[in-house]
Amino acid sequence: MAANLVVARYRDGRTIKGTSLNVDPAKPTFHVKTEGGAIEVRLVDLKALFFVKDPVGNSAHNEASEPTSGDARLVGAKRIAVRFEDGETVTGMSNRYPPLGKYFFMLPIDPKSNNVRILVNRAATVAITEAAQPANR
Repeated sequence: MAANLVVARYRDGRTIKGTSLNVDPAKPTFHVKTEGGAIEVRLVDLKALFFVKDPVGNSAHNEASEPTSGDARLVGAKRIAVRFEDGETVTGMSNRYPPLGKYFFMLPIDPKSNNVRILVNRAATVAITEAAQPANR
């Protein structure tokens, strides 16, 4: 099993980056292996856990908020906008709207995003809305 590259963003603003093998939204904790060692992370403390392609990312990339025409990931997905308590809004896709449970996965709407998928802590959000669907789907 390959380790997932992750960026854990806490509700208090802290961020840790590393790899993880044991993320399960049904379990209260998981571990992130960082350069300094393994850290136990409590899901309840997170804003979101970002599964990424590169832990450094690309700060010059502007995330698209509209889907790319023909993106196969859109089939059967609902476009959603998640606004976090810190003011950040992420536009993505989910198989269910409204999402169920305390934690839910979403995919970024931008196929060129550094994020592969995002595990959102509902308690760290102020709004989850269904984004307008494009006319030509």
